Amino acid sequence: MKQLKATFVTLLLTVFALSAAAQMQDPVHFSVSQKKVSPTEIEVIFTAKIDAGWHVYSTGMPDGGPTSATIHTDAAEGVKPVGGLTHRGKEISQYDNMFGMNLRYFEKNVTFVQKYKVTAKTYHVKGYLEYGACNDEMCMPPTAVDFDFKGQGPADAPEAEEEKAETAADTTAVADTAAVDTAAASAGTGVDASGLWTPVIDELQAMNGEQGNTDRSLLYIFLMGLVGGLVAVFTPCVWPIIPMTVSFFLKRSGDKKKGIRDAITYGVSIVVIYLALGLAITLIFGASALNALSTNAVFNIFFCLLLVVFALSFFGWFELTLPSSWTNKVDNKASSTSGLLSIFLMAFTLTLVSFSCTGPIIGFLLVEVSTSGNIVGPTVGMLGFAIALALPFTLFAMFPTWLKQAPKSGGWMNTIKVVLGFIELAFALKFFSVADLAYGWGLLDREVFLALWIVIFGLLGLYLIGKLKFRSDGGDTEAMPVPCIMLGMISLAFAIYMVPGLWGAPCKAVSAFAPPMNTQDFNLYHNEVKPRFTNYEQAMETAAAEGKPVMIDFTGFGCVNCRKMEAAVWTDPQVADKLNKEVVLVSLYVDDKTPLDKPIEVVENGKKRTLRTIGDKWSYLQRNKFGANAQPFYVIIDSKGKPLAGSYSYDENITHYMDFIETGLKNFKK
Repeated sequence: MKQLKATFVTLLLTVFALSAAAQMQDPVHFSVSQKKVSPTEIEVIFTAKIDAGWHVYSTGMPDGGPTSATIHTDAAEGVKPVGGLTHRGKEISQYDNMFGMNLRYFEKNVTFVQKYKVTAKTYHVKGYLEYGACNDEMCMPPTAVDFDFKGQGPADAPEAEEEKAETAADTTAVADTAAVDTAAASAGTGVDASGLWTPVIDELQAMNGEQGNTDRSLLYIFLMGLVGGLVAVFTPCVWPIIPMTVSFFLKRSGDKKKGIRDAITYGVSIVVIYLALGLAITLIFGASALNALSTNAVFNIFFCLLLVVFALSFFGWFELTLPSSWTNKVDNKASSTSGLLSIFLMAFTLTLVSFSCTGPIIGFLLVEVSTSGNIVGPTVGMLGFAIALALPFTLFAMFPTWLKQAPKSGGWMNTIKVVLGFIELAFALKFFSVADLAYGWGLLDREVFLALWIVIFGLLGLYLIGKLKFRSDGGDTEAMPVPCIMLGMISLAFAIYMVPGLWGAPCKAVSAFAPPMNTQDFNLYHNEVKPRFTNYEQAMETAAAEGKPVMIDFTGFGCVNCRKMEAAVWTDPQVADKLNKEVVLVSLYVDDKTPLDKPIEVVENGKKRTLRTIGDKWSYLQRNKFGANAQPFYVIIDSKGKPLAGSYSYDENITHYMDFIETGLKNFKK
């Protein structure tokens, strides 16, 4: 148990460590080298390793698309470029609905090459490669990879002449954060810029911690497992076993106290078995794999099919069972042993015998918590499931008279199975939606998804009020009990609630599950939000004058998930009202290519970095002040640049976004 506890604590600490570092992303790792092809030709080679789940866009992307891989030559002395930037690697081409064009990109690795012709005895070439990278949840700002190479050319070549003025080294102002502050202050805004660029990373991380996202997430997963375990108790594979098992323990010992101890040991054994299953899932997949599952299209398709199979099993089409030889071997082993080992093996027999009912529930839980990206999610979920499953065995052993009052086995258990089948079928569509969006198939647009959910929950309502029967219900023609009818009415009402969504109504109750609003083909609902400013200093000046907080939206022209947030979240009436009336909304585009009046050279992490464009400036602001570099990224600050709430990234849950805004407004009013 000490080792188990230590493992659990270690995994929990890993969650907090990862959450603290999750703001800054570094998914692409470039190395730069030069290769002398001949005395008169060199190649500058950029070799990249790309983290799983991320991709780097290719060269020559169409206008209006994401950031292309582009070479920029700042100084060319004794060399001339030959052709454009080329690429080596497996290029993937895929149509993107958001951009309305084919996008070309690379996964895992890519090499970009720029050739130069040597025209002098000595040469010097300096510049940078600019590229864009995204995953299914966020995008990096346009990122520069600098290069600076010198060398010898042919001996009979003329002396080097500067082919292009070196703009970066001679005309760029060397600055640190204070210099950027000064530039902001001199922009004619009338705002004291002394604190506008001051880093607030520690304060922001503290606020993120105060919000307790990780704790709430783990608590949610635990409660989900607990509910799953309680549901499993009332299935035909578990409920009939409870009185037999409790009676066995009480009769076997002849002593009530010892029988209770054995029953408690039995319950603890169940917890240990399922907890070990959760730990095994975590250790087998690892942290990075569990995080990647949430956006991996192949896994989501697999999970969708898995849940469909589980649903059909609960509908009574077939029964999922483990090989009977497994159960017989464990049962025989339990009979031939004694003491704690026999009790543990009996608990293990229960897990095998009840698999046809608990398997789909466990599978659903593991699928859901694994794709949540939480490292210890499977372990915490299985802990809740096991506690709920083991609890009745222990309680009935302690209070055997309760067994007389417990409901007898009957058709109501089959009703529970069928209801679970409908629920698993509904959630299967959620996972298919992720894959559909990732591959751009366009098969499950928002209205198609809602139509299927309307049918599923409509049929569930008809089943619960007794108007729909399955073969597994047998010839039972009795009226459904009142609780079932009440739940059936709720299910039918929920189906009717989703109907307006077919024409574009927000349907906030399902916004976390349905595809984003931008996939809606026929939309009668229009409630767009447009930022008042695209300049940080101007927004801060207005906020100070109007006495309002500032909502900064770090975004990009080529950020797919930024558009999803705007279409799915900002169109909600409550969100739109807050953004339009109660905050000063400023959108800072980190891929804005408009040149700065004068490039600024900053010192970042001990290295000099040149800010050449407006997008570079806003990207630096995000990294330096807020400690993040992925988009979309939202933060609420006061007119002096102090954060009022924790940061918010890509999450289309409207309730979460409203909580984020309300927290900022509440702290601002204080």
